[in-house]
Amino acid sequence: MRNIKNFEALWWGLFSAGGVVAAFLVPIHIILSGLGAPLGWLEDSPQVYQLWPVRLYLFVLIALPLFHCAHRIYHTLPEIGLKVISKPLAVLCYGGSLVGTLVTVWVVASL
Repeated sequence: MRNIKNFEALWWGLFSAGGVVAAFLVPIHIILSGLGAPLGWLEDSPQVYQLWPVRLYLFVLIALPLFHCAHRIYHTLPEIGLKVISKPLAVLCYGGSLVGTLVTVWVVASL
């Protein structure tokens, strides 16, 4: 079994990408879906979700912040005394984000 340190650059890259998405796209999405749809700025049409750019946007909006969250939690838990169970925490955090990403792919593909 490979050590989690071999994938450290991958996790840091996904962490930074998820942080950018969480900082820029999530507030814009909240404004558009929270204000734009009720005020009539946007059409609420089921055909919109058939477009591949919309599906890609939804995938990025959901999946990358999952990795950001997993990486932040993984590096925070040892600070509260859970360093002895570091490997199970890595599997739990990053595995959870991978499962969440797979679920996101399934949901977005079935729209």
